[in-house]
Amino acid sequence: MDHLGQLEAHSVYILRESYREFKDLIMLWSIGKDSTVMLWLARKAFFGHVPFPLLHIDTGHKIPAMISYRDRVAREWGLNLLVGENRPVLDAKQTFPDGAVDRLTCCRRLKSEALKHTLSGDWPRLRLNRETGKYEPDPNRTAYTGVIAGVRADEEGSRSKERCFSPRNTENDWDVDDQPPELWNQYKTDFAPGTHLRIHPLLDWTEQDIWEYIARERMPIIDLYFANNEGKRYRSLGCFPCTSPVESDARTVEDIVVELKSGRFANIAERSGREQDKAEGGLETLRRDGYM
Repeated sequence: MDHLGQLEAHSVYILRESYREFKDLIMLWSIGKDSTVMLWLARKAFFGHVPFPLLHIDTGHKIPAMISYRDRVAREWGLNLLVGENRPVLDAKQTFPDGAVDRLTCCRRLKSEALKHTLSGDWPRLRLNRETGKYEPDPNRTAYTGVIAGVRADEEGSRSKERCFSPRNTENDWDVDDQPPELWNQYKTDFAPGTHLRIHPLLDWTEQDIWEYIARERMPIIDLYFANNEGKRYRSLGCFPCTSPVESDARTVEDIVVELKSGRFANIAERSGREQDKAEGGLETLRRDGYM
């Protein structure tokens, strides 16, 4: 079995173990390459069917093409898709794009708080009606405590501190210094009642692994990752006021793989275009509070 085959097998194992061990399970889908690979792996793990719902946290400021891609793929693949948002903050325009708060506060409100309350069922959720293509109020208020996320250890410093099965407390807060050991692919899956759990099937993958896997599988991926007529593309997707593209001529998946192998971005962080990461405290502060 080659390197990508080993990564795939391990991720499929994590997904199947999660489904076996945890009742109230949900998968986060950000529309980006990592979570879309994770979704692809879930479809492989369960023979074309994803047996748990997907959740997208809509900040109201995503690049419009991301939302179009989300809805199209969800209908084509028959996904059980939920959407959550911090509607009061958006309606009151208490966000960074509206000039009301700084970037980290905006992320905390539109992502961390929205995720926390959507998972708990405290706030309304919308569910995609695949027949009409419309989003309707979801009457189900199940509290989801097992959360599958497309985190990679190499992507950013705080994420390298995660485990494949990473517990949070009942408030969804992360104690970075109190994580269970995971040695020789032995995982702790027995946690106290009320424990929130983040599950990371892609933890050992790299950015190059992701793109080589996309190439091997001939996966459909959003075209924001490919160079436009101005010679720019995105390496990481987020809200449009806080995410910048990089200069690149890569117009295909194969071009991106060559670009990564060349070392062109060797000293440039993958999330360098995400402005909130540059703020004091950065992403680890947000992640301690439940950020994705």
